[in-house]
Amino acid sequence: MKTYVRDGRSPIPKKDTTSKIMSRIRGKNTKPEITLRKEMWKNDIRGYRLHWKKVPGRPDIAFPKRKVAIFVNGCFWHRCPYCNPPLPKTHIEFWKAKFYKNKERDKNKINDLQGSCRSSLYSRNFEIIFRLNM
Repeated sequence: MKTYVRDGRSPIPKKDTTSKIMSRIRGKNTKPEITLRKEMWKNDIRGYRLHWKKVPGRPDIAFPKRKVAIFVNGCFWHRCPYCNPPLPKTHIEFWKAKFYKNKERDKNKINDLQGSCRSSLYSRNFEIIFRLNM
């Protein structure tokens, strides 16, 4: 079993498999994000920056000239109302607080972007898959 350095931000999982699965979750360059970028590239949509730090909220994809920011949100982490993913069965209070903070952070990102006169788009995993299969 691999040992992980715990930083105290999350509860210790009860199962080793849970820890293994959670350690593989990425924050950048996720499958839906890469899929969207490939489709944009195929359709000659260029001129974007990835995870651009100069824009409030650090969007996944930003178009500096057009002042457009795109966030690709996972349905689980950002509590998609259409998919309605179930809560984890253990450490429920931790997860409720975590998801609440994620939603609040999303709202703050939108407000910050509107304050800087930028347009923001939010796309969820299922929207990307649905639109590409149409």
